[in-house]
Amino acid sequence: MGSLARLGGTALRLNRRIFCPDLMRVAAISTSKKNKDTATIAESLLEPRAKTEEAAVTSKNWVSWGFDNESEVEDNTLMHMTFFFSVTLCLVTVGFVWAYLPDYRMVDWSQREAYLELRQREAEGLPLIDPNLIPTDKIELPDDEELANTEIII
Repeated sequence: MGSLARLGGTALRLNRRIFCPDLMRVAAISTSKKNKDTATIAESLLEPRAKTEEAAVTSKNWVSWGFDNESEVEDNTLMHMTFFFSVTLCLVTVGFVWAYLPDYRMVDWSQREAYLELRQREAEGLPLIDPNLIPTDKIELPDDEELANTEIII
């Protein structure tokens, strides 16, 4: 949180010379040994603006993250906030919550109970599955009249 406060408190620096939306940058390759003999289109287009932009403090090696093409500080601030919210809050927090959700379908509990029941039956020498799990006197089956011509599949 302190880093966000420091980023927000820094002075705003403009960088219009590098990223001008209305000008196209041109790179020229010169084979002349004298630098004054070469001239490019970009230099002639930038000369009228050069005098007004001399006062603006710019960073020569700044490459925009794509959030703001005019302000390096605002571009970095928006980039850090976007990645903080998307990576930290979305991916990490959602992954943590998903990993530690309670077992609402009781899958783990039922499997543990089954293993405990099997171990108990093996220790007592009983069959693993009791054929009379439900007493036969408590089961109510339909009469032959109720079944009529219903096919019974076993």
